[in-house]
Amino acid sequence: MDTITIYTDGGCSGNPGPGGWAYVVSTEAGIVASSSGGDKQTTNNRMELTAVIEALRFVYRAYHPDSVTLCTDSQYVRQGITSWIHNWKKNGWKTANKKPVKNKDLWQVLDKAREYLSIEWVWVKGHSGIELNEMCDSLVSAEMDTLKKQR
Repeated sequence: MDTITIYTDGGCSGNPGPGGWAYVVSTEAGIVASSSGGDKQTTNNRMELTAVIEALRFVYRAYHPDSVTLCTDSQYVRQGITSWIHNWKKNGWKTANKKPVKNKDLWQVLDKAREYLSIEWVWVKGHSGIELNEMCDSLVSAEMDTLKKQR
């Protein structure tokens, strides 16, 4: 099976405000899929997480791979799933400050995905000319523009 690489992005116009998420999936053969969506009233972090969840759902259903490389420009997502989540779960989904973890519902879905896929989490610098990251950013912007026009 080809190596599967996923790029994701999420954003928000205002925080909270209209937001968008997007992903692009590629293999050695090139781009094989992309998708995007949005929410009229959301936060940037929710859109970043939604992009990852939607991408992993698609890849798992379409390819059933053993492993994927997931590239995100969100340190919140990368640090959250590779580091912070362990203490959150141990502390009953509370932060170090004893406050409820924000976006717990999405973190739990993402945590479950790790049971089915081996995921290499790669942070990429946003807005730095990385082609597939820039493509995701454009898709996110288009989703937010559509939602703003519907207001």
